[in-house]
Amino acid sequence: MPEIRKSESPLPKYDHFRETLLRPPTESSLDVRIRPYMLDDASALFEAAQESLVELRAWMPWPCCYPEYSIEESRSLLEIQVAAFQEGSAFEFAIVSANGGYLGGCGLHQIDKSNHRANLGYWVRSTAVGRGIATTAVQLIRNWGFQNTDLLRLELVIALGNLASHRVAEKSGATQEGKLRNWLPLHGTLHDATIFSFLHTKRMVSLGGLSKSKPGV
Repeated sequence: MPEIRKSESPLPKYDHFRETLLRPPTESSLDVRIRPYMLDDASALFEAAQESLVELRAWMPWPCCYPEYSIEESRSLLEIQVAAFQEGSAFEFAIVSANGGYLGGCGLHQIDKSNHRANLGYWVRSTAVGRGIATTAVQLIRNWGFQNTDLLRLELVIALGNLASHRVAEKSGATQEGKLRNWLPLHGTLHDATIFSFLHTKRMVSLGGLSKSKPGV
């Protein structure tokens, strides 16, 4: 069986990116940035989650999507996310406005290092929806992932009824690949899902005699 040569690229370092604000291209009229989560984000995350409880709970299995969610749980979640970034097992980012206001989150998780792929997730607080913020954040985290990791494929898996997230995936340029039956467990029920993807088409790969990726591969 052809063997993929092990990458020599180092893992992204949390301390290096902690103060980094990733911005959209200068021609964009939307001044939104993403940066790695910090422990100091606990209050902002808690407030945004409480504000967005109804909208989030329908489609996200997070602990913060329940009325009983506390700020202490928010701190614990951020401790896990910061540690995961340091270990390279997940890369979670806060979405912030030009003045630093917390707008939501996005990230790369469920990382399959052997096959160079990960899940891309995102959410925006209720008072900030409908402004293109999620679309911009998805494009920023996609670019960051392909520039700073060995990931070749990013998957967006969205419940069929989550129309808002479908629109974000489409507007961000992700390719719709098909439907997954009984794929997403939400509140005790399995939901069909749509899978979208981003592919890194320019990165050199080594798979047996194949030395360069082909367009769309």
